[in-house]
Amino acid sequence: MTGRVIRLFIADDHTLFREGLQALFDSVDDVEVVGEADDGESAIAGVTETLPDVVLTDVKMPGISGLEATQSILRASPSVGVIMVTMLEADDSVFAAMRAGARGYVLKGADQSEMLRAIRAVAVGEALFGPDIAARLMRFFAALEPGGSDAFPELTQRESQVLDRIAQGYNNARIARELGISQKTVLNHVSNVLGKLQVADRAEAIIRARDAGLGGAKPD
Repeated sequence: MTGRVIRLFIADDHTLFREGLQALFDSVDDVEVVGEADDGESAIAGVTETLPDVVLTDVKMPGISGLEATQSILRASPSVGVIMVTMLEADDSVFAAMRAGARGYVLKGADQSEMLRAIRAVAVGEALFGPDIAARLMRFFAALEPGGSDAFPELTQRESQVLDRIAQGYNNARIARELGISQKTVLNHVSNVLGKLQVADRAEAIIRARDAGLGGAKPD
């Protein structure tokens, strides 16, 4: 609890989701919804008018996106705390939200306690990302092995991470779990790795990777 009433603005183009949030906040004493919007442009105008403590905004909305709206809102009102609420779990969406200035990122499947915890934390100046997102961020940064990108500069950081795990003998399902991404995304990365390294299959990629010191192997 913050000891005061948190003024909250909700921006989301799904009416049922906004209504669900309104019902949630009606049941607590320390959060007051002071405005709503169903697109980015209306969100910018509404926040300027109502001056809330916290803004909940979807990443994707008609017209101006939630990311763009966040940047505009924070340029005008740097003290406002913005939380991205979305169905998107991709790493690039999380980092885009952080770059835009959001202090929180919560999935729409989050339970009530998680949503309220994020709002209360951001209202007092903290940054809070839901447990699922925090776990993804931890896996992402833990996976930034030194040497991967240097060994194969043509690969992206994520492709280097995938190659390292291929060299360890991981299958796509395990790579997906390790990196917090879908198996389809892993498959795309594997295809890119094979193409960039100009190898015919995973076996040849493993040889190249282990020769370079990936997968726990040491180069000669």
